[in-house]
Amino acid sequence: MSAVSSRLPVFPWDKLEPYKATAAAHPDGIVDLSVGTPVDPVPDLIQRALVAAANSPGYPTVWGTPQLRDALTGWAERRLGARDVAHANVLPVVGSKELVAWLPTQLGLGAGDRVAYPRLAYPTYEVGARLCGAEPVSYEDPTELDPAGLKLLWLNSPSNPTGRVLDKAELTRIVAWAREHGVLLFSDECYLELGWEAEPVSVLHPDVCGGSYEGVVAVHSLSKRSNLAGYRAAFLVGDPAVLGELLQIRKHGGMMTPAPVQAATVAALGDDTHVAEQRARYAARRTALRAALEGHGFRIEHSEASLYLWATRDEPCWETVARLAQLGVLVAPGDFYGPAGDRFVRVALTATDERVEAAVKRLG
Repeated sequence: MSAVSSRLPVFPWDKLEPYKATAAAHPDGIVDLSVGTPVDPVPDLIQRALVAAANSPGYPTVWGTPQLRDALTGWAERRLGARDVAHANVLPVVGSKELVAWLPTQLGLGAGDRVAYPRLAYPTYEVGARLCGAEPVSYEDPTELDPAGLKLLWLNSPSNPTGRVLDKAELTRIVAWAREHGVLLFSDECYLELGWEAEPVSVLHPDVCGGSYEGVVAVHSLSKRSNLAGYRAAFLVGDPAVLGELLQIRKHGGMMTPAPVQAATVAALGDDTHVAEQRARYAARRTALRAALEGHGFRIEHSEASLYLWATRDEPCWETVARLAQLGVLVAPGDFYGPAGDRFVRVALTATDERVEAAVKRLG
């Protein structure tokens, strides 16, 4: 039996451990700005919904409760501007990373097929291609790709790691190209609620998709907007033919969102107040960290949205990581996200106000 792990790259975060140890040795402790994991409390109304549904002894359904599907369709129409979203257009998933990693396998892709993703990107897009034996392909502009054998095209706007936002015209052009060539398009929009200097647009907006969801699916998550990374709550919206096929496969695989998490998701999507409050926290941290980084000699590129600052001192990224680790500040090296990031670092906004203040002082 051949090890499937042999197809995969080295797990990147393991490389960061020595620098994490250096940063942790700082007299005032580490300021960890490397992994974008939420640190603020889960909003009370979501916790209450989870607890109220805790007595759930039976198996949940893969498609979710009718209440959950109502919440997903209603949110997609209200927040994304999508039209006529029915239950057939939505599917809950067990966190977006699971979906990204296993989607090519669930679509039946394999040797001879190609999966494309941005040249600076979340590493799991590549992992998903490699897990099923497909060929991973990175791009600068997807419409310049050879469509032969291209079965799945990933978009990511706002981008992780750069924070770049694709505007409505770019999205419209890419959707049209994908449809022309019969390429299935999945758009990872998990940071859509976190636009700072740009207003992110979904591929499901009628101005982009023309009011049709054929060949187009958007991926959304509650991890960042609602501090629910620990709940593994995410969902898909789009082409009912694609989602119907995935639903059947996921039923056989038992890929079920736990019933209490489904109830918590309904509560989270029905409330905008906690989203605005969390945005304000991140906005304040972003302002403080950006000023401190620029004062320390960094240049910030893109970063108009998402939970990160894409920063460079025009030096190899690992030199920057080492320099900041000496100050007790841990960041992610840009080459985790592709060779094009080898002179950048990704700085997460996901630290407490107290730790952000500590980082600002050290950079000063």
